[in-house]
Amino acid sequence: MSRIAYVNGRYLPQRRAAVNIEDRGYQFADGVYEVVYLHAGRFIAEELHLARLDRSLGELRIAPPMAQAALRRVLAEIVARNRVRDGLVYIQITRGVARRDHPFPLRPVPAAVVITARRMAAYPTDPDRWAIAAITHPDQRWARCDIKSVGLLPNVLARQAAREQGAAEAILVDGAAMVTEGAATSVWVVDRAGVLRTRALDQLVLPGCTRAALIGLLAEAGIDFEERGVSLAELREAQEVFLTSASSFVRPVLRIDGAPVGGGAVGAQTRRLFALFARHVTGGLANAA
Repeated sequence: MSRIAYVNGRYLPQRRAAVNIEDRGYQFADGVYEVVYLHAGRFIAEELHLARLDRSLGELRIAPPMAQAALRRVLAEIVARNRVRDGLVYIQITRGVARRDHPFPLRPVPAAVVITARRMAAYPTDPDRWAIAAITHPDQRWARCDIKSVGLLPNVLARQAAREQGAAEAILVDGAAMVTEGAATSVWVVDRAGVLRTRALDQLVLPGCTRAALIGLLAEAGIDFEERGVSLAELREAQEVFLTSASSFVRPVLRIDGAPVGGGAVGAQTRRLFALFARHVTGGLANAA
C-alpha cells in the first residue's frame, strides 16, 4: 500500500505529493516541525508536542493553518490511512509560497502544511540492547534552538559525523565547553556525586517534550534531579549518560568518543528511568475521541 501524505488540505499518495518550489520552507527553512510518537495507536505526549508547535509558530509569527481540533482530526486521519499503530507522525508548517525575498511576504499567504506517518520498530523492552555510543561535536547551530525550526543543517552534519565514527548520536558542546543537547535529543547525566542532571531550558536548547514528560514522571515518583549545566569534563566523568526524545525515549549511552561511560554498562538510575518511561508509554489510556 502506498504511504499517504497530507499536503495543504489534500490526502495524496506520497509518491505524488509535492510542494511549490517557492515554498519558503524549501528556500529559506522558514518553517517549523514536530514529530510525535505513536504507540499501539496512541499519541505519546500529544499535548506537549502540539503546545510546542504553537509556540514555535508564534516565535516565527506564522499564523496557525488550522485550529488545534482540526489538526488533531488530520493527525488521526493520516494515521488511519497509513494503518500505523506504532510509528512516527511528522508535521511541518512553513510560512507558505511567495516570490523569493528574504522579508516576510507583504501580503500574508496561507501557511503550507505537510503531515506524514510511518511505521517504526516496536517499543524497546531491553535497555541493554537499546544502548548506543555517542560522540561530542561542536555546537554550530543558530542562537534560537528553542524554536523547532526546519533549518537543521548543523544537526545533519553532527549526526553524519557520529555515523562516520560508528556512533548513533552527537552530543553538542558550545564554545564555553558546556553541553547543550544532542543533535536530536536532550542529554541527561548522573554525575560523579550521583546527582541526576539535565541542562536548564534556555534559547540554546529545544524544550524537549520527552524531557518534559520524564520530568513529570520524576516528580510523581519522588525522584530528585537538577536542571543544571553539564560541562564537557563532567560529561566525561559521569557515572551514567542517557538521552531522551520522541523516538529515543530513554536511551542509555555507554561510550562517548570511544571511552566507556562509567563502567561501560547501563547504570542503575538509567535502567530505573527506562522502566519508568516504558510504563508511561505502554500503560497509558487510548487517545480521546
